[in-house]
Amino acid sequence: MTKYELVTALAKKTGIPLRRAYIVVDTFFERLTRALMNGEKVQIRNFGNLEVRHYDGYIGRNPKTGQKVKVSPKRLPVFKAGLGLRNMLNQDQRTQ
Repeated sequence: MTKYELVTALAKKTGIPLRRAYIVVDTFFERLTRALMNGEKVQIRNFGNLEVRHYDGYIGRNPKTGQKVKVSPKRLPVFKAGLGLRNMLNQDQRTQ
């Protein structure tokens, strides 16, 4: 699903104009991103949790040349699916 498809579905379901649906979706993602940047966890019940994990720097290896490369420390977003989402995804498999 693309952002446009999400906006279109929101506009169609709620009856709001497409422009307003864009504002809603942009605001949602802006706030979610800001929360992660501030070190907050984002928990959406029955969907999942987002958090930022910190990884230390290390000495890696370039697989093409075998040369050692210094990898800088980084922060990466991590998503963990909630129980409701997992159950919905596996619902078809239980009935077979």
